Amino acid sequence: MLRRLFGGKRYWNTVLHLAVPIAIQNLLTSSFVLVDTLMVSQLGDVSLAAVGMAGQWSWLLNLTLFGFSSAASVFFSQFYGDKNIDGIKKTYGIVLAFLSIAVALFTLFGFLIPKSIISIFNRDVSVLDIGSRYLRIAVFSYPAIALNQIIGVLLRSTGRPKLPMYVSLVTTVLNAFLDYGLIFGKFGLPALGIEGAAIATVISAWVGPLLILGVMIYEKNEVVCAPVGELLNFSRDDLKLFFTRALPVIINEMLWGLGTFTLNVIYSNMGYEYYAAMTILKTFDNIVFAFFVGINNSCCIMVGQEIGGGQIKTGIKDAKRFILLIPLLSVLTSVCIILLRGNLVSIFNTSGNITRLTIDTAQTIMAVYALEFPIRNFLYVVITGVFRSGGDTKTGMKYDLSCLWFFGIGAAAISAFVFRFPFVWVYAASLVFDDWPKAVLCIRHFFSKKWIMPVTQTGKEAYEQYKKEQNKIT
Repeated sequence: MLRRLFGGKRYWNTVLHLAVPIAIQNLLTSSFVLVDTLMVSQLGDVSLAAVGMAGQWSWLLNLTLFGFSSAASVFFSQFYGDKNIDGIKKTYGIVLAFLSIAVALFTLFGFLIPKSIISIFNRDVSVLDIGSRYLRIAVFSYPAIALNQIIGVLLRSTGRPKLPMYVSLVTTVLNAFLDYGLIFGKFGLPALGIEGAAIATVISAWVGPLLILGVMIYEKNEVVCAPVGELLNFSRDDLKLFFTRALPVIINEMLWGLGTFTLNVIYSNMGYEYYAAMTILKTFDNIVFAFFVGINNSCCIMVGQEIGGGQIKTGIKDAKRFILLIPLLSVLTSVCIILLRGNLVSIFNTSGNITRLTIDTAQTIMAVYALEFPIRNFLYVVITGVFRSGGDTKTGMKYDLSCLWFFGIGAAAISAFVFRFPFVWVYAASLVFDDWPKAVLCIRHFFSKKWIMPVTQTGKEAYEQYKKEQNKIT
């Protein structure tokens, strides 16, 4: 019974081979953010809130990157399962071309109008000054972040998950060293405060893709290091195929990001102390979520390769295992968060510069977050790990955006500005009204199997055969 539910040796060997390096890499990336937050928190909750608000601009960019890379992973995995290297190269070239435009725009606006961006969240003079000084420098890390993201997705989807993990280890250690040195003037470096944190981020971010490209050039990787002419040798039909599946994902991530951005505007306008508490929560969310990102990515790669390679029944079985496994692990994680939240939050106040209101709020919303964690992770794996890898990129978009914009944001705005509820109730309302209706819709769609939409010819033929067999059974 347990073997049927959770899979045998094949399943677990593949999951661990993919999930562990990805989880470690994401944990290291999250540690990168944790180090930044811990260092900046020593400067006080005004600086902590300001950097958190500035980080929302890069977070919007990251969602754009995630939209393109998630869409690309569908093609990378299915083409790799079908051994179509030419298809992988064309997808890689399309993504690089369009991401270049997005990165240029985010970098330009972040550099030219940083105060206008920060003022969306809070108009306190100190917050505007600190946040804009940080953002104007940090934007130069954006091209490196984009390169690192898409190359990492390509390597993981084609069976090379360990190299991005090793590179993340190097950049995380480097970032910690530079943060401590440039913020506080250690190791013979100048004490630059908030600007030092931004400079450390830029330097560390660029080391990542440069290291990966160096290894790929040395190994003569035929995809990552393919000539520009080959990467850009995509036709109008290739673009049409890509954007038919990719556009819903990109729109989903951008509008979902805009929705979350709107929620953060609501939170931050209730007081910068509350947003400082949210910054602490998000830092731990990144750490905790890193492990589940690894499992979700292994789901996306495994199910995508199986559907693309024509193994429809295996893909469905593995998808079921993932959407059972992740909520179970999430419940255990939630218990640990609730029990340890006081100790976790206190890490950020070792200097005594964080106010009592910020600390108390962070502890309370961490408990709310923990209670909602299993259902959030279930939704994450079913939409981005199962539906998208199966080729269905539209359904998740409809569910995500409708529930967030109509229910989550509406509940937060009304509870904050109409009923004037306390901050914790506003935060809880945004989660519950967003997640619960979406969970019902996702469960129904999963069991309909309408999410299976192969992009390879092998997958399409196998799925037609699978449907014929199911019709005979029924």
